[in-house]
Amino acid sequence: MTLHPILVALRRHKAGVVLIALQIALTLAIVCNAVFIIGQRVERIGRPTGLHEKDLFMVEQTWVGAPSGDDPASIEKLDALQRADLATLRRLPGVVSVAAANTLPLTNNSWGGGVSLKPNQQNATTRSVFYFGDEQLLPTLGLKLIAGRAFNAGDIVHQGFRDTRTPPIVIVSKPLADSLFPHGDALGKTVYFDGSRATTIIGIVARLQSSSTSSWSSGFDYNSAIEPVRLDAYFSRYVVRTRPGREQAVMAAARDALYAANPMRVISDDPGDDNGIRSFAQIRDQAYRADKGMAILMGVICLILLGVTAAGIVGLTSFWVGQRHRQIGVRRALGARKIDILHYFQIENGLIAGAGVLLGVLLALGLNQWLMSHYEMTRMPLPYLLTGVLAMLALGQAAVFVPARRASNVPPVVATRSV
Repeated sequence: MTLHPILVALRRHKAGVVLIALQIALTLAIVCNAVFIIGQRVERIGRPTGLHEKDLFMVEQTWVGAPSGDDPASIEKLDALQRADLATLRRLPGVVSVAAANTLPLTNNSWGGGVSLKPNQQNATTRSVFYFGDEQLLPTLGLKLIAGRAFNAGDIVHQGFRDTRTPPIVIVSKPLADSLFPHGDALGKTVYFDGSRATTIIGIVARLQSSSTSSWSSGFDYNSAIEPVRLDAYFSRYVVRTRPGREQAVMAAARDALYAANPMRVISDDPGDDNGIRSFAQIRDQAYRADKGMAILMGVICLILLGVTAAGIVGLTSFWVGQRHRQIGVRRALGARKIDILHYFQIENGLIAGAGVLLGVLLALGLNQWLMSHYEMTRMPLPYLLTGVLAMLALGQAAVFVPARRASNVPPVVATRSV
């Protein structure tokens, strides 16, 4: 089959050809970038935290009537309240371990700062998130210690919320250790938090994600330091690990046990409230709710665009089949087979779709460049474009098949009918 008759026919329907080609181009450009955004969101949602997340929950509460000052007597009283809570939680049936903590990954309650290799260094070597916890924090979180040692009870200090002292030892994540000491000799080295607070690395954990999910921490998502500190403040946070299958039961019992031990506190019963009791699964779900919503929205937009484009191809081809009904009958009368008519419309659609995807590739790259400059997007990988091109060509062929098959079924006798 020669292309000349097809090109002649297309020139007679320039408006329809241009509209469908533009529709294909716009759909390709938008869908490629939308699928790329979806892929980024899915990858972001699936990032490992470094914790053993199953059977883990967090208690966040606020004291009522407790001291709010930074004087030694107030700090001691707050610490006594916190130690009593830890003992209460550890006595609950089904509890494996309990630790005091200032925050957890994905909670967006962040302590962070610069980490330097020299005191009073003008520019920090890197940035890190700071976690505070007692000797039970590593086993409770299920963190994997790959070098050095964990904290023991003698390492733990307690201090007020506004106290800026740094303990003499620290455990860091491997990404932070590699950022500071690329040759792998971080263990035993002294580093400086926020310019002047010296501390020595005694242990390295494989991974510990930042407590923040916002863009400010995107450059150091896994740079984390754990300080042996029990933080005493107007609020407190406890991390609880339960036996398998006991998480919900222990969560329900924890609230009653804490209120029975000391009713002068506020623990929200709203699962969406930060000041309450949440499983880590709930924390993860809340942290990535916006990302899930964005992925779903982009997916719906892609489906709508693909559906509209397919409908446009079907409609235009059906219109052309109706216009060429007698011409198709003539070709059948002259010996054209059904497969020849089918191939004719498929090739015609392939030419239109081909022009559309060529323009669409340029539009997709331009849109990606615009998103990179305005919304901190990364460059779209080539496989997304290639997959998009193949998908649009396949969509065009699938959409044209039904009207093309209908055209192939036009009988030769149509050629003998009067117009």
